[in-house]
Amino acid sequence: MRRRANGAASFPLAAAMVLLATVIACGSSDPSTGHDIDPSSEETAGPATRLVPRVVATSPHDTEAFTQGLELVDGRLLETTGGYGESDIREVDRSTGRVLRSTPLEATWFGEGLTAIGGDRAVQLTWKAGRAMVWDLATLTTVDVWTYGGQGWGLCLLEPGTLAMSDGSSFLTLRRSQDLTRIGEVQVLLDGIPVERLNELECVDGTVWANVWLTDTIVAIDPSTGRVASVVDASGLLADRSDFGADDVLNGIAHDPASGHFLLTGKRWPVLFEVVLESASDQPSD
Repeated sequence: MRRRANGAASFPLAAAMVLLATVIACGSSDPSTGHDIDPSSEETAGPATRLVPRVVATSPHDTEAFTQGLELVDGRLLETTGGYGESDIREVDRSTGRVLRSTPLEATWFGEGLTAIGGDRAVQLTWKAGRAMVWDLATLTTVDVWTYGGQGWGLCLLEPGTLAMSDGSSFLTLRRSQDLTRIGEVQVLLDGIPVERLNELECVDGTVWANVWLTDTIVAIDPSTGRVASVVDASGLLADRSDFGADDVLNGIAHDPASGHFLLTGKRWPVLFEVVLESASDQPSD
């Protein structure tokens, strides 16, 4: 096989835990997954808004990088890549795409997404190994290894102490940022329908932005309910994909708090895009 992949209103953790406890106590069981869900969360919500990225700047991106995670940490652009024997964590020059430094993962580990957790440290998931590396970003050395059950795809810091994690399903799990201990979960629904293959994540002011694997779609999720508030259609970013493989797809979301812009790229894409997300209804028609 080739490869497969694996980040807006703020909400308090206590409120989320109350909601998750209610879901577990009162929700109905989804027979296809065995998870407890609360289908009522979508009933009073309006339709998701439709957004498109407006490109404000571009820069080169390594066409050999099978991008799994993208993160800006104190102005430094970090990227994780996947593939057995090819996975790494790297710091990248944002303007040139040049790899400034990198550290490989063990050859038996398939690297996935990452997120900074404070203290100049970041956590990177692995696909099937059930292990997460805790990196010292000053030296790009591993300072700890945490274990978790199931697959790891995407990860982002939702608020101090709490991480949101994806595993390729329609569920996000909430985990302690101290050790990845699971503390809850929520199913992601778009107009009442589960959104499968949630992938790389970026948390911005309490909203979880998630790539949907093998698509040009990004969804903005309210993690207290699982409702998709916005859908981003990024299909217009690259016009020519004639030389792309089946898995050379959109993957990589980083938010720049200095500008409020997002950085988007894909697996083996030649370009890193700096974008502003705007309403699709405001775009001129052809």
